Amino acid sequence: MDAALVTAVGVIVSAAVAGVAAEYGSKVAGRAQREGNAATGFNSLAQYLVRERDKAELDEKTAEARAIAAEAKVMVLELRGAP
Repeated sequence: MDAALVTAVGVIVSAAVAGVAAEYGSKVAGRAQREGNAATGFNSLAQYLVRERDKAELDEKTAEARAIAAEAKVMVLELRGAP
């Protein structure tokens, strides 16, 4: 084999290896992008659920306070009617 043939074979093999590496890198980058999107979506969903939970807790406390106020009104009305 002369040097030109060895060089040509080396270039062809190097090109093939570079193509395979580029394809693999593209797949890895695509997977990383999808995983990043999934993580972002999960974080925004978690934040939304936390806000909803906080709102529900506030609504529950408001309802409890209204119920206590209503009970107090009933007690006051009952006491006023007593001799």
